[in-house]
Amino acid sequence: MSGKKHHDKESCSALEMIDFKNALEQFQNLVEKMIIQKTKESSGLYTKDDDEIDYDKFYTTTQTLFGPAVKDQNIQAFFRKIVSNPDEKPEWLEIFGCFLGEDDGTSFPSKESMVLLVSEKQQITHSVVKRKDVVKGIVKVPLLHFTVTASQRGVLTVFSKQMKVLATINVEDTAWITGCDFLPNLKYVVAVTESTVILWDYKSKERQNNGFVIKPMKNCLLCVSTVTMSDHLAKDTILMGDDKGYVYLLTLTNDDFIMKQSKAEKESQFRFMDSESFNMPKRKLHDDWVVKIKYISALKRFASCSTDSIHSFVLDDIKRLEDNLPVKEFSVSKGVNAFTYCGKAKVIVTGGNDRVLRLWNPAVNFSPTGKLLGHRHSVVEIVTNEKDQHVISLSCAKVFRVWDIQTLSPLQVFYENQGSPEEMNAFPMVFDNDHGMLLMGSEVIDIYPLASVIQDSKELPQTHEKSLNVLLYNRAFHQILSICTQSILKVWDLETGSQIYQIEDAHGLNTEVTCAAIEINGVYLATGACDGTVKIWEFESGQEVKALPLAQHSKDKRHVLKIVYLKADEGQHAILVLEQRGKMKIIQGDSAQTDLYVTWVLPEVVPFPRRNPVVYLSLKPGSLKTQDFFPEIRLLCNTSSLKNDTETFISSVEIKCFDVLKVEGCRLIATGSTNGEINLWDFESASVKCLRKTNEDSRGSGVNAILFLVHSVFSSRKRSSLSSTATGRSDASAIPEHKRSSLDLPEENMESDEINTEIKTEETTSHKNTPNVKMNVQLLKAKAGQSPLLASAHASSCIRLWSIQGNLMKELLPFSEHPSGPLTVLCTDIFTKILLAGSKEGHIIRWNIASFLEDSQNKKNEIREELCWRAHATEVVDLLIEEEKNVVVTASTDGSVRLWHAMTGYYFGYFGQARKFELSDTSRLILPSDVNNFPAIIKAESKHMEKKKVKYPLMLDRDKWKSLTRSPSVSEKAGHRGFKFFKALAPEKIQPLETFEFVCKEAGSVFAFLPIYELENPVEVRMPKSLQRMKVEKSSPKGWEMDTDSIEDLSQDQ
Repeated sequence: MSGKKHHDKESCSALEMIDFKNALEQFQNLVEKMIIQKTKESSGLYTKDDDEIDYDKFYTTTQTLFGPAVKDQNIQAFFRKIVSNPDEKPEWLEIFGCFLGEDDGTSFPSKESMVLLVSEKQQITHSVVKRKDVVKGIVKVPLLHFTVTASQRGVLTVFSKQMKVLATINVEDTAWITGCDFLPNLKYVVAVTESTVILWDYKSKERQNNGFVIKPMKNCLLCVSTVTMSDHLAKDTILMGDDKGYVYLLTLTNDDFIMKQSKAEKESQFRFMDSESFNMPKRKLHDDWVVKIKYISALKRFASCSTDSIHSFVLDDIKRLEDNLPVKEFSVSKGVNAFTYCGKAKVIVTGGNDRVLRLWNPAVNFSPTGKLLGHRHSVVEIVTNEKDQHVISLSCAKVFRVWDIQTLSPLQVFYENQGSPEEMNAFPMVFDNDHGMLLMGSEVIDIYPLASVIQDSKELPQTHEKSLNVLLYNRAFHQILSICTQSILKVWDLETGSQIYQIEDAHGLNTEVTCAAIEINGVYLATGACDGTVKIWEFESGQEVKALPLAQHSKDKRHVLKIVYLKADEGQHAILVLEQRGKMKIIQGDSAQTDLYVTWVLPEVVPFPRRNPVVYLSLKPGSLKTQDFFPEIRLLCNTSSLKNDTETFISSVEIKCFDVLKVEGCRLIATGSTNGEINLWDFESASVKCLRKTNEDSRGSGVNAILFLVHSVFSSRKRSSLSSTATGRSDASAIPEHKRSSLDLPEENMESDEINTEIKTEETTSHKNTPNVKMNVQLLKAKAGQSPLLASAHASSCIRLWSIQGNLMKELLPFSEHPSGPLTVLCTDIFTKILLAGSKEGHIIRWNIASFLEDSQNKKNEIREELCWRAHATEVVDLLIEEEKNVVVTASTDGSVRLWHAMTGYYFGYFGQARKFELSDTSRLILPSDVNNFPAIIKAESKHMEKKKVKYPLMLDRDKWKSLTRSPSVSEKAGHRGFKFFKALAPEKIQPLETFEFVCKEAGSVFAFLPIYELENPVEVRMPKSLQRMKVEKSSPKGWEMDTDSIEDLSQDQ
């Protein structure tokens, strides 16, 4: 019998194997057809027909062949791989999520493995060289973000940070330029030719006399470099090398341009200075050409190299050029053509005609510490990428090699198909560490960007394929949790950005996870879904612990909008959740129960008096003995009559967000709704208040986020357990660690979601509860010196700060060049010194609120906006700040989770990228591909002076002038008569006008800042008596009759 069963199993497995082979063969045929189609499309030979394979057809066919064995994301990834590269056929195992190891390296490297992205090379051709000309020098000026180039036939060019031409000149000299540099103190471009030194004033707008030329030089100058150690603002020192092995030291000052200038017979391009007038020390250090010279500021040494095999490389103090003391020499066979210094590794790399790169310890000159082999032609240039610790070398055949200086391993090799090695000489090359670019000069300037920079600036960041719902931070494990609308849960390492694990369909197939929260110790995770289910997980392992089962017979919408972890210890869990219909519940679980259960519900509808929207509640006796969170409330019988009262209004049930504050002597829940109302439940004073700005349109004032602000002295809480929002957002609640007590509740509380609530109006119980309120406020002030505040973010782009007594304390509006749009999320650091807000337009705004929270009543303590930047092109759904790493993490509806520097808004990258984060380096300012605006650091506003005097210019005092000119003075005898005029100048004697600057809201935004001038009482101008008499007579009935006396008076007045 058993043998028959075994035979049946074998036959079934054989049939399944045959079916799989057939399905696999059909799938491979499908892939072949698709590759042929894509190849024809790329060549333009394909015409669309009924057999066209698009993604929908590919997905349907694959699902039909393999069924549930393949997942949607694997099908999508397989299809993308074929579309992006039809020449490289993927392995069929990849459709099942299985990937093979790396190949033997014969294939071309991908963009992720490249260091320099050759395919993104850019060229600059205009204003660089003449016809049949080459670039002989490229220099970066870090302080001014300039790039200076010099061509062999005399074209000097200064480029801006964006590589746009700022200034250019065509030097009218028959000698060829051999090198260039920049004088940082004198602000001149220096270039050397075969017989002269050119100093060009690039700021001059004149065609003639816009620089100086020092000549004649006895030997042919080959290279030049600026000494950067000089801190004198009007002095620069340069080093030069010639074809006889000499190294020159030349010091220039502003006085030299005046005192040592020679008169020219006619107008010329540059003014002439004689080289004999300069004290120019020189010393012969090499027996052949000095190919390159450079001052290494980190070592405080100058370095020069030559093709001499004995004195190949010299490294010593600059004072050795003025004396005859021995210098430190390095000997290399066939000499040295190029060298560079690596600051982090503290090594010097040299290369020459023997095609070997040698690594030297600057203190040891008899033997190199390492060698790099690989070049087949002479090495002509070497530069360093300090940030990534890479060395880039260039041979005369234009072959580039990238090396890792730490591991001494080759990373990349690429070349340029231009000319042959016999035709090529040395080519200048420089690496821009600020922007991650390699610049090389030949007939044009070639710019090779780093692959990491291109990925950050051009590739669209994508952490999830769908919009984000949740972003949380586990401070205990230093990990980030993100959940998208596809219910894919991913956990990331904050420091590196690498993914740790992921969970798919956490609440079941096609069930969207809408919110989540992490308890304060980081051990447990709670998630809520659109069907009303709630689950608890172990964060580290991702294993499900408990769940609230789905309500089978309920017709209510139980879509969970937000969830907050109240307690998790010894198998007991307590969670506060907000459902879409406005109901708030406490869900608990213990070791005795397999599932979670509801133990407490907050009233959904509260009628408020219109005159004073405060309602006092009656707590159920003994309710706090059974739980340690919020007491139950009894229901008043005549609530329906209050609803119909014209003097009351019903609060909105469209609640979008809430926050919780639970510290000793203070138990608060604040809810925000779509019409702008904020309900503040105070369980210590047994009251609920409705906060709303008067005379405001409810359509544009909806509350999108709400957050309690507690001064750091008040509570040393951790916010990680409370980070979540209405759509998975983190409003960062303010609950500290709770007292560890059992939560054994009576069974009657588990049977129904209904609770007993008693609501009493202010008229009947105000006298009873008022002392309780005063005692509560005094307790808060005695505890921290200042009671907590409540911050609300509104759809009208403003943030409002409320006191817990219900008073509006402050209203903040973001200050930025572009409108930020409705604010969607709020968060603070654990010390409550920084307030961050995210907007619907993708902006992040940072305020400093430390001084305001210390004493909000003091008008001198203002809230200062410090930074504003655009983090996403779409809505920011969540953000958080990590104080130890000083970073901000943002999540958006675009499906990406991005990392930023908290102080400057510098972009580090996104979670899911190929490279790791480098949080310590902020030297390269880059932006994501969908963001064009750099962060705006907002300076502190200047304070308006209450009163100031308008100062007049100096006027000529004629009395003083007469006293000076009556008798000849000593200065006049000496020939200084002109000084009398200046001595006679004095301020005007009239009383200056006084202005008052004030700010009056009633006067408006313009008239509030207009100055008011205070004038002295002017002399009253009176009408002559005769004119007064005439005026009286005109008004009299006699008309125009005048007597002789009036005529006489008129003549006397005249």
